[in-house]
Amino acid sequence: MDLQKALTISARGMTAQTARLRVIAENLANQDTTGSSPQTGPYRRKTITFANNMDRALGAETVRVKKVGHDMGELPMRFDPGHPAADARGYVRAPNVNSFVEVMDMKEAERSYSANLNVLQVSRGMLTRAIDMLK
Repeated sequence: MDLQKALTISARGMTAQTARLRVIAENLANQDTTGSSPQTGPYRRKTITFANNMDRALGAETVRVKKVGHDMGELPMRFDPGHPAADARGYVRAPNVNSFVEVMDMKEAERSYSANLNVLQVSRGMLTRAIDMLK
């Protein structure tokens, strides 16, 4: 495989994982964000999906962010009658963010980023050695 292709593929993988980490960070930052009134909804967990993209210039498939969407799962209810967003029964709709799931996703994204970084470093080292041999 051409070293330039390996560098480009790794860089695109790192870009995708960076976007994933940003979404996870936003979810964790808003895990306690509720609405300000009973009519306004709480923060909904964001999700990210990836797609393979055939790069004809490279002659290889790369990864890209396909979509950043919202998890439309059920919102948990929390009893807090003093909250401004509480309904008539005293329940507040809470965000559907599970910090355990987010931390596990973060670890997986970190490992994928690290793997792509290792490929990038090895490819760069091979390229440097090839240049040194040509001197």
